[in-house]
Amino acid sequence: MSDYHINVFYSQEDGGYIADIRLKSCCAFGHTPEEALREVQLASKLGIDTCRAKRKPIPKPRYRPAIYAVSV
Repeated sequence: MSDYHINVFYSQEDGGYIADIRLKSCCAFGHTPEEALREVQLASKLGIDTCRAKRKPIPKPRYRPAIYAVSV
């Protein structure tokens, strides 16, 4: 999991922290940043395990999100 970039941010609307990772529809909520991080790590592991079991493609890890990519 450590190769995937995880965004953690506070959501005023939800009243807590959201963590998301570059896997389709994979995000999690927590009352603290640490809780959101733990939850998204668990969700992403389960998602990858499911992809493997169903022989579906798994997105390649990208440490840095696209918003930080610099075009040459």
